[in-house]
Amino acid sequence: MPRQRLTLPRIAAFNPKTEGFLWDEDMPRLAVRVRPSGAKSFIFKGTLNYRDIRITLGSTEAWTIEAAREEARRFQRMIDKGIDPREALKEEEANRVAEVAARTAAVEAAEREAERSKTPAIEAWNVYVEARRPDWGERHLKNHQLFATAGGKPKGRGRRPGEGDATQAGPLHDLLSRPLGELDALAVKAWLEANKGRRPTWTAQAYRALRTFIGWCGEHPEYRHYIHADACTQKVVRNSVSASKPKDDCLQREQLPLWFQYVRKLPNPVHAGYLQALLLTGARREELAGLQWEDVDFQWKSITIRDKVEGTRTIPLTPYVASLLRDLKARNDTPPREYRILHGKRIKNDLENWKASPWVFSSPKAASGRIQEPRIGHNKALTAAGLPALSLHGLRRSFGTLCEWVECPAGISAQIMGHKPSALAEKHYRRRPLDLLRMWHTKIEGWILEQAGIEQPRQEEVVPALRVVAN
Repeated sequence: MPRQRLTLPRIAAFNPKTEGFLWDEDMPRLAVRVRPSGAKSFIFKGTLNYRDIRITLGSTEAWTIEAAREEARRFQRMIDKGIDPREALKEEEANRVAEVAARTAAVEAAEREAERSKTPAIEAWNVYVEARRPDWGERHLKNHQLFATAGGKPKGRGRRPGEGDATQAGPLHDLLSRPLGELDALAVKAWLEANKGRRPTWTAQAYRALRTFIGWCGEHPEYRHYIHADACTQKVVRNSVSASKPKDDCLQREQLPLWFQYVRKLPNPVHAGYLQALLLTGARREELAGLQWEDVDFQWKSITIRDKVEGTRTIPLTPYVASLLRDLKARNDTPPREYRILHGKRIKNDLENWKASPWVFSSPKAASGRIQEPRIGHNKALTAAGLPALSLHGLRRSFGTLCEWVECPAGISAQIMGHKPSALAEKHYRRRPLDLLRMWHTKIEGWILEQAGIEQPRQEEVVPALRVVAN
């Protein structure tokens, strides 16, 4: 087969009528192939294990002669080593595709990172709240939702959008509207300074929630690289947090008669019973509001409370509280009348589908079916009695304070109220039976009722009568 040194003029002049090959003199395995259509390309032809190998390098317009010769030499070196150039090309192509894919993925990841770095921190906050929801109480969860709320919703029922006063945005809303990367110590300090005069206790609670949220982000890889771990722990930030003043609202002994008188006059018996039970048990607001009838044992005179600290705790069912709950149960278990009057019309009640509420302090109008906001009735009673402002938690504080009048051991009242043991002896060496708690709890209740001018029911009155069954 005649060979010539490939040059551009020779390649241009080589135009056979049919398919033809012009072989290079410098690199014998290299040739220019001309198709019947006139298309010209460089090819390599070699032999491996007695088999011909032909590889098309590319068009003569895209490849230079020297580049084609160097590629042909590379293929020949592979053959000399016993490597099939076609397999090597497949591997190179796969590596190239993988490299391109890796570069593309890196670019896309960088774009996502850039986009995520601009994402408002409120999105991470919502993920945090949902992740912690199973471990939080209802009130704690609601507070976290209020911290980040955008506000602007009209207050009151039956108001159209745009009417009435709008709710204020949560204290953390503006701060969480920024990207996570911008929540540094300076931003938190500026936020604290701006909210210094607005409800300092509420702001301090929001600050503690923010501090815990940033700590949570530091434990999750998807947020760890964006946060400033010291955003809430630097000294300049801690010094800007307003010190919370301890609350001291508490019923005094001489205020008990008036308080009981006007609370018992409340038109809603559920509210009246709830407020009295709150004072006489020292329970937390939501603990008592979430009480169900299955948690009340009239026979063994006990109440099982869902404790936010220990899970559950069992406290005595004292005589007066038992009488309150018996009245509520009778009311709860009584079906409504066959007819009711609504807007002047006589309407028949659906007695077939009626069933008693599982909640001790039920509320038919509430979506949850139980009492939601007893503060309204309590505040009305306080105003009518001329007593100073008293929060619902103040009733819990009152129980703990009034216990001292009967010289009740601190560990007894703490266990009834659900406080964690603080001393070593309380943690490991005190296992008080329910009877011991009942003895003191009944004494505490009796003293409070005595000061209020109310007679405590006798213990026997709350014990179910034993029935004699004839053989």
